[in-house]
Amino acid sequence: MRIDRRGFTLGAAGFGLAALAGSAEARKTRAKPAKSSPAPAVPGRPDVLILGAGVSGLQTAWLLESQGLKVQVLEGRTRVGGRVMTLLDQPGYPEMGFNSMADGYGRGIDAAQRAGVELEEVGARYRIGPPPGVWINGQHLSREEWAAFPGNPLPPALKAMLPQEAVFALVARHTRLADWTGWNDPANAGLDIPLHDFLAAQGLSDDAIRLVNDVSPYYGTNAYDVSALMLEYNDGFVKAMAAAGPRSLAVRGGNLHLATGMAKLVKGDIVLGKQVTAIEAGDTRCAVRCADGSVFEAGKVVCTLPFSTLRYVHVAPGLTGMQARAVATLPYQPLSIAFITATAPFWEDDKLAPAMWTDGLTGNVIPQRYGATPEEITGFQVQARGALANYWDRLGKEAALQLIVAGIEAMRPAARGKLQARAYFSWSEEPFNAGDWAYFGPGHVRDFVNTMSVPAGRLHFAGEHTATGARGLEGALESAERVALEILA
Repeated sequence: MRIDRRGFTLGAAGFGLAALAGSAEARKTRAKPAKSSPAPAVPGRPDVLILGAGVSGLQTAWLLESQGLKVQVLEGRTRVGGRVMTLLDQPGYPEMGFNSMADGYGRGIDAAQRAGVELEEVGARYRIGPPPGVWINGQHLSREEWAAFPGNPLPPALKAMLPQEAVFALVARHTRLADWTGWNDPANAGLDIPLHDFLAAQGLSDDAIRLVNDVSPYYGTNAYDVSALMLEYNDGFVKAMAAAGPRSLAVRGGNLHLATGMAKLVKGDIVLGKQVTAIEAGDTRCAVRCADGSVFEAGKVVCTLPFSTLRYVHVAPGLTGMQARAVATLPYQPLSIAFITATAPFWEDDKLAPAMWTDGLTGNVIPQRYGATPEEITGFQVQARGALANYWDRLGKEAALQLIVAGIEAMRPAARGKLQARAYFSWSEEPFNAGDWAYFGPGHVRDFVNTMSVPAGRLHFAGEHTATGARGLEGALESAERVALEILA
């Protein structure tokens, strides 16, 4: 069976590895993996060591075991899941990482079925009620008020566009990619420019760009440090997922159950609390050293560690060229999240939308509707991205939570005395990730994407940051398929 590049992109887990082998030929932009001679079998030693028990590592383990290989998984945290993280002790089980998957997540849906977890539609819960309010300098503005607001810096044709809508809407309208699945084709290298330049070409001033992007950037910390090509690729992926169906799916009871369910399918050992400090890839075997002094050996190693942490691991022989540069410099998204609850529905008192987009230090307030009915608000996730996330982190947990609660109460007097700060989590401060998702700066797509995951002898690479046909959880699963094929070849 052969599947084309688009078929591979949209999810082919259900076809099995035999079918996927044909898809590797279609991915012409990927460099050929370095070859290594077979490692001699050693009794008790796994064929493959997998570093990281996130979704990509667990999927890789399952795929390789299904083909008869013996694997062992090492994880620095004391839990599985990686960037899938649910606060199971909080109302509504708020998600600090992976939130939901679309109908087009073929691999994700397949993984959930194998893991024995139930997916439920959650998209409608975010569409209930009035749209998010916009708060500029602490003042609430409706869409109509924003369009007529003297401080609105958008060009006349875009005045009615809310700040949080502008970047994705403009990228969707004016994408330069004829085929988003070819975003990493060298022919598109000329599109790998700063997002700032792309937005300026649509008529946005520097003040407008700072408001619509830099206040709460989805990628990066400002419009200069992220590639417009990255966002155009993301836009194509999102459109493809939406074309597969309208639903947003999450695991009932919390997405972390997906990871724990996947872990139960792995026959080999999953060893927690093993922070990797060195990877030595020899001619006939690999050795992995951990912070506690323990050493693990195998014929090959699959490294799913984010480059933000791999750069602090000693790798021998050392990586070279653009691959070494990618490991040393690939940036990761600053994202900090607070979870707060309300003792009374203050939004019913002030007659304003529960959700808030703010241009100040409070961040973005997102109601969580995971109660007995979709209308019930179980709490609020408050997000800071980019520079604001870094600011919150410098304040520290307690001061940041006080800032957030005080900010909401100042803008919405009806909330005074009714908010309870329950949790705070920073992905930048998380030692095993040092940032949330990876993103590409200007020139990175041209320089890194097609070389950063090429095997270095017996050392192979996986993880969402190495995927080229999908993002998020689906990208992590895609990378597992690719690395499994490399090893089996």
